[in-house]
Amino acid sequence: MERARVDHETKRAARAAEPGAWASIKETLKVGTQALLIALVVRTLLFQPFNIPSGSLVPTLLIGDYLFVSKYTYGYSKYSLPLSEYLPFKAEGRIWGAEPKRGDIAVFKLPKDNATDYIKRVIGLPGDKIQMKAGLLYINDVPVKRERTTPYETTGPYGEQAKAEQYIETLPGGVTHLVIERDGDNGYWDNTEAYTVPPGRFFMMGDNRDNSTDSRDLANVGFVPFENFVGRAEMIFFSIDEGTAAWQVWNWPANVRWNRLFSAIR
Repeated sequence: MERARVDHETKRAARAAEPGAWASIKETLKVGTQALLIALVVRTLLFQPFNIPSGSLVPTLLIGDYLFVSKYTYGYSKYSLPLSEYLPFKAEGRIWGAEPKRGDIAVFKLPKDNATDYIKRVIGLPGDKIQMKAGLLYINDVPVKRERTTPYETTGPYGEQAKAEQYIETLPGGVTHLVIERDGDNGYWDNTEAYTVPPGRFFMMGDNRDNSTDSRDLANVGFVPFENFVGRAEMIFFSIDEGTAAWQVWNWPANVRWNRLFSAIR
């Protein structure tokens, strides 16, 4: 009888504890759901993280840089939404749109597939005439000012160590940034036809002029529609040497580029 009474008391205590345990589980689920919703709102409307997988914007952005892109700067289009390439509906244009400015570094969806993320610098605005002549950028038939500076240590086309000519380039409007010419002034894209940027389109280029697939390549990138813009690159929040995985925390002391953390992008 004593044992039966103990078992009965144990079961009664367990039943009494059930509502409290269930309440705790519900509270955990509620907090987790709220956190996910907040993260989704921030990613969709405010900031989205990206990492740099290629050297097309060297020396401004390096492979292994992780950065925040502001979604609100240019307003919102279908491509502001996560996994936009899988959405069943079509939506054109932007809401609360503000056009990119010359010199902005921006993430956009590649017009060729409307899915692949690209990041380049805004060089040509709608109506502009853009051309490269012997490595020199011309905008509306006027050569863009550039000044030679210290050569940049980089890698050649076969992975060898090399020095690239480096210039300070000043775009119309006053934006100043660095560019490099790995192959001198006679690389494949250093002499081009004249491109006239159509209405509602933008001309994008990398700062690594001889190692960038950009709007000069009409077959693969070409002119970028305004609605394809995802956002403007604002800040590097993390940076690690090429070839080192960000999750390998034991390599951070030696391989993190500490001087690039939390630096503004220009």
